[in-house]
Amino acid sequence: MSWQIPLTDVVLSEEDIAAVLECLEGGWLTMGPRTDKFERAFAEFCDVPCAVAVSSGTAALHLALLAAGIGPGDEVLVPALTFVAGAAAVRYCGATPVFVDSIGTTDLNLDPADAARLITPRTRGILATHWMGYACDLEALGQLCSEHGLVLIEDCAQSLTARAADGRLTGTAGTAGCFSFFSKKQLSTGEGGMVITHDESVAAKVRSLRSHAMTSVTWDRHLGYAESYDVVDIGFNFRLDEPRAALGLSRLPRVVTGVEQRRELAQSYRERLRSIDDIEVPWDDDAVERSAHFGFTIIVPTREERERVVHELSDRGIQTTCYPAIPNLTAYQDHPRRPVAEDLSARHLLLPLASMYTEREVEQVVAQLTEVLATGATTGA
Repeated sequence: MSWQIPLTDVVLSEEDIAAVLECLEGGWLTMGPRTDKFERAFAEFCDVPCAVAVSSGTAALHLALLAAGIGPGDEVLVPALTFVAGAAAVRYCGATPVFVDSIGTTDLNLDPADAARLITPRTRGILATHWMGYACDLEALGQLCSEHGLVLIEDCAQSLTARAADGRLTGTAGTAGCFSFFSKKQLSTGEGGMVITHDESVAAKVRSLRSHAMTSVTWDRHLGYAESYDVVDIGFNFRLDEPRAALGLSRLPRVVTGVEQRRELAQSYRERLRSIDDIEVPWDDDAVERSAHFGFTIIVPTREERERVVHELSDRGIQTTCYPAIPNLTAYQDHPRRPVAEDLSARHLLLPLASMYTEREVEQVVAQLTEVLATGATTGA
């Protein structure tokens, strides 16, 4: 479908294209010197000693959990309302995801109080997703982990540059922070991910497992640093390739400006929607200032109203989306339901947001949304 205003968009600069073209012309495409340079640049960006590039955000979560010691028989607390990647990564490790309810309409992130109630002798960690680019309560989650001897893994797929209430950059508070470079993210390379950590042993484990747990990689052997290799564990093919590393290097310096543009649009949305009684806008002004603004979320009164709004906006060329609560998915229906997350899942939707959008797109979306909501009110929907 040709959307008048897509949910988000990606525009490559001439510099981005030139960086990838230079890589392609150089003839070395698998993990090599550009990946190493991208890792060092990303570590500096996040002010951490270690960054390890991988093939996706899901791979980052998987390897971070393994490096933190998560395995069969363990339980890991994960949000009930987010994308399924985190829960799947827990299962890849042979562990069991235990779903934590959301706080509510003012904050859609996982509820630390509910997390505390769900801790059992089998609980080994908390996988905290900073949803929509808004930081979880890292202070409360960190205290829980300290009290119960748990590891904290941060899912920062949507939160690059976001900060917690205490000022800490998301991804730097736990054992590891996991990022995604999927097309909709603040730093997009199409696919790809990164694990950051202060722990050299965690970084070494992730670095080994991403490439079949081999003692040397192809680039090492190409340079003559090694003639062969050993395999020391059961590893994976989770390498990042050089063209994506080149694209990441080119786009990384523009991330902060892009997030600032997203923030301005989010503030414009909030101001324009403030007078509409039929919707709620999560998070407060302080959280908005600290957020990375992956998406702009609104909450309507009922599931039926959400479905009507989504359908009618689509007819007008405005793309939206929403996330199912994970326990409602077929593969997770044997897990207990979480009522707050299920309610929020049924009533939320995301409005278009991208760093290259302007006030014009926000004005158009709000105008169309206002008309759709008014139509529902007059028809009794």
